[in-house]
Amino acid sequence: MTSKEIDVTCPCCQARLTVDTRTSQVMRARPAEQQGDQPKDAWAEAQAKVRDRTTRSQDRLDTALEQEKTKEARFDELFRKAAEKRKRLEDET
Repeated sequence: MTSKEIDVTCPCCQARLTVDTRTSQVMRARPAEQQGDQPKDAWAEAQAKVRDRTTRSQDRLDTALEQEKTKEARFDELFRKAAEKRKRLEDET
């Protein structure tokens, strides 16, 4: 009978553990440095995500404000074009 082994990553230190499922024993442990993976700083990543989200939110707000500022001019242009089209259609008939 052969034992089955699974590889698991430790959530704290990112070490790779090989566990025997039959006996629940850790057969092998490889620290994160040996795998070429450096443990990530979760706090720094979270701060970066929040900073990025804040920046994107500000950009979206600026875009929305710019669209509001130019809304009147865009509507005036659309109205002018519609009036010209109506006048052309009336002239053709």
